Amino acid sequence: MKTEHEKRVSLMTLLYQQDLNPEMPLSLDEEVIDTFLAIQAKKEDVDYVIKRNLTNYTIERLSFVDRAIIRLAVYEMMFTETPKPVVINEAIILTKTFCNLDDEKQSAFTNRLLDNIKKNLG
Repeated sequence: MKTEHEKRVSLMTLLYQQDLNPEMPLSLDEEVIDTFLAIQAKKEDVDYVIKRNLTNYTIERLSFVDRAIIRLAVYEMMFTETPKPVVINEAIILTKTFCNLDDEKQSAFTNRLLDNIKKNLG
């Protein structure tokens, strides 16, 4: 059985793959398939919230990995009972693991964006 962090890594990977190539068949993990499909079903709502909170940036400019991490985090903040600070912390950990180029700028960007979304969601 996977930990919550391992499930998030699997979900982030699936979201990344789906965004990169929507026609690519996905290898869906039994432990995350329902959540992945739920995120896909709410993608327009999630993307709307992300777009509304980006300043001087567009969702299309985000790297595929950053977009996957942020989509996962926003979905969790909007549609699950996971405390928002936990969601943001997990997103920052994923960003530091998969996106940082030794300068912490990307994790700071992700933190600011998700904190702003958290405030706007209430």
